[in-house]
Amino acid sequence: MDDDVPRVVLRPVAEGDLDLLEQLTNDPVAAGEHQWFGWHDPGYLRRRWQETGMLTAETGMLVPTLGGRVLGLVSWHRSRTGPTSYCWNVGLVLAPEARGHGYGTEAQRLLAEYLFAHTQLNRVEATTEVDNRAEQRSLEKAGFTREGVLRGYGFRDGEWRDTVVYSVVRSDLAKS
Repeated sequence: MDDDVPRVVLRPVAEGDLDLLEQLTNDPVAAGEHQWFGWHDPGYLRRRWQETGMLTAETGMLVPTLGGRVLGLVSWHRSRTGPTSYCWNVGLVLAPEARGHGYGTEAQRLLAEYLFAHTQLNRVEATTEVDNRAEQRSLEKAGFTREGVLRGYGFRDGEWRDTVVYSVVRSDLAKS
């Protein structure tokens, strides 16, 4: 890649990011069709940032940036997969003007690499609604494998929706 072309970079959430992050999670237009799950406590993110900086052993949030401009957020939480095993479940929300440029693909790939480099878990998974074709393409380009459909899995906008599960495991990154 050309060194003069800005690349997506992940960094910790700063206090100055909180207004945008709140907008992306609590404004139906900014969140977009597939990320709007209803109104919630408007101070939640600010309190979480003050308490933990959005980074704990079980959950986290980073902001993808391009040339210093915040594009949105990536997040993860630890999810139980068995009596003594866990994986990471990741998510992404981009600002409306950042969508459709490949930034989400790069951010999700970087997040999986980050989690594998700094934690011992073997699996990173993501889910998206079956009609969110843009996110499915993004996950596939980021190296995730489509595993299947979970019927009636997520509730949004008054109805139960089918969800597609994607994953990447450590050995997948070694192949790329």
